[in-house]
Amino acid sequence: MLHILSFPWKVIAALIPPTTLLGGWLSFFCALIVIGFITAIIGDLASILGCMIGLKDAVTAITLVALGTSLPDTFASKIAAQNDATADNAIGNITGSNAVNVFLGLGLPWTIAAIYWSIKNESFIVNAGNLGFSVTIFMATSIICILLLVARRILAFFGKGELGGPIGPKILSALILIILWLSYVLLSALQIYNYISI
Repeated sequence: MLHILSFPWKVIAALIPPTTLLGGWLSFFCALIVIGFITAIIGDLASILGCMIGLKDAVTAITLVALGTSLPDTFASKIAAQNDATADNAIGNITGSNAVNVFLGLGLPWTIAAIYWSIKNESFIVNAGNLGFSVTIFMATSIICILLLVARRILAFFGKGELGGPIGPKILSALILIILWLSYVLLSALQIYNYISI
């Protein structure tokens, strides 16, 4: 069953040339192009799905699209956590992937658009919309996450480690993180639909 579900992805991946050509650079750039193409398709499909079920684009972005970009990183972090002696690579992967999503995912298109409109002697303006509120909620939940990681590192209750430890504190940590994510999505969605005014 897994082979059948993953077969289309295997066919797409087969289009990427082997790393033995041109020192791997051809493979790297072809993989980037394929990833960009798949990302565009998934973004459009998420937007269509959001439209069909009545979600605004901003809510679709913080739920469906965010999950789509984060799940592969979650699996990579899980593998790193299982194979490494410390949690450094697993937690570093989370930070690094989010930095790439934000700085490259937003920065590159904005830079290209700014250059394009500058050549035409026009301004490139992006309205902030609901971004300020969402960023504030995100920062608040991020601080709580960091405090949880620090508490897990220094308290014996958690096993003095960011990952693992006794089963009860592990489940408690997972519940706290899930509640933080749900709170972020709920508060942001309420503000996007004007139930919360700022």
